[in-house]
Amino acid sequence: MSIPPPPGNQRPPDPYGPPPANGPQTYGPYGPAGRPYGTPVPVNALAVAALVLGVLCFLPAAGLVLGLIALWQIRRSGQSGRGPAIAGAVLSAVGIVLWVAVLTTGAVSEVWEGFKDGARRGNEVLSLDKGDCFDAPGGLEGDTYDVDRVPCEGRHDAEVFAVVTLPGGAFPGDAKITDIAGEKCYALQDQYAMDTWAIPADVDVYYLLPSRVSWRYGDRAITCFFGDTEGKAGLTGSLRTDPTTLATDQVVFLSTANALDTALYEEPEKSPEDDLAAHRAWAGQVHDVLGEQIEALRGHSWPAGARKPVADLVEDLEDAREEWRRASTARDVDTYFAHYDKAYGSVDGPATVTARKALGLAATPPASGEDETGSSEAQV
Repeated sequence: MSIPPPPGNQRPPDPYGPPPANGPQTYGPYGPAGRPYGTPVPVNALAVAALVLGVLCFLPAAGLVLGLIALWQIRRSGQSGRGPAIAGAVLSAVGIVLWVAVLTTGAVSEVWEGFKDGARRGNEVLSLDKGDCFDAPGGLEGDTYDVDRVPCEGRHDAEVFAVVTLPGGAFPGDAKITDIAGEKCYALQDQYAMDTWAIPADVDVYYLLPSRVSWRYGDRAITCFFGDTEGKAGLTGSLRTDPTTLATDQVVFLSTANALDTALYEEPEKSPEDDLAAHRAWAGQVHDVLGEQIEALRGHSWPAGARKPVADLVEDLEDAREEWRRASTARDVDTYFAHYDKAYGSVDGPATVTARKALGLAATPPASGEDETGSSEAQV
C-alpha cells in the first residue's frame, strides 16, 4: 500500500539528507535566481542607456533617472550592469550641474546671440543699394558670400542699378526667383542708365539672388547690377545716367529714344515668313510709339544749339513712322520687308548722332546687338 504525502505544498525530503553544517554547501541543477548554471547573466538595458547619456552629457536628467531605475531593477532581477548604471547616474548628475551653471551665467544666450549676429552681419554685407559700386572677391558668377563696397570713381567690379524686394512667405525656389530677376532687372536698367549708348560693349547685366539659406534670415532682395564680362577687366567710373545726373533736355531726349528702343525690342521671335500677322501688329505698335516720340520732341523747348539737330531728327522720324505704317498693312512678306528696311534706316542714323552731340550725350552708336545685354546670376 502507498502512503499519501502529508498535506500542503511541502517538498519531498532530500534522499541524501541535509549537508553537513561545516562542510561545503552544494546546490541542485539551478543556481541563484532560478537560472540554470552556465546561463549568461543579461545586462540591464537601462543601465547601458544611462551610461551613454551620461558620457554624451545629452539629456542628463533622463540619464540620471534611467540610472536609478536600472539599479532598482538589478537588485530585484539579479541582472548585471550595476557598474554602468552607477557611472551613468553620476555622469548625468555632473551634466545637470554643468547645465545649471551655464544657464545661470547666460552663456547659452550669449552663444545664440553671437550666432544670430554673425548671420545678420553676413546678410548685411550683401545688402547693397542702388548706386553702390563693389568688388566681389569670389567673382560675379556662382555663389557669392562677401562683397566690398568701393567708390564708383575708381576701378570696381560692379555697379548696382536696381534692388527688387520680394514678398515674404516660403522660399519660392531658385528657378522662380531667377525668372523674376530676369524680368525685373531688364525692365529697370534703362531707368538707371538712360544713355544706353554710353554703356561699354563688354558690360553685362548680372543679379544677386537670395539663396534658400539666406532666405531664412530675411533676405528678400534681388540686386541688379552691371558688370564687365571680361571678369578681371572691371569698370571705371559710374554708368549712372538718370535725372540725378542729367540735364532736363537730355532726360527728355533719352526718354523718347528709349521708348522707341523698347518697342523695337519687342519684335516677334518668329520670322515674317512664319507669322506675318504678328509682325504687322508689331509694326503698328512701333508706328504709334514713334508718333508719341515725335510729339514729345516737338513740344519741348530745346536750347539754341540743339534746335536744328532735333528738328532734322524729327523729319527722319516722320519718314520712318510712315514706313512702319505701310509695313503694318503689307499684304505679303516681300512688301513688308521693303518698308521694314526703310524704316530701320532712320533708326540711330546720322540725324540721331548729330542731335546727341548737340545735347552732350554719347554719340557713338553701339554695334549691332551691343545694346542688348545678356545676364548672369549669383546667389547669396
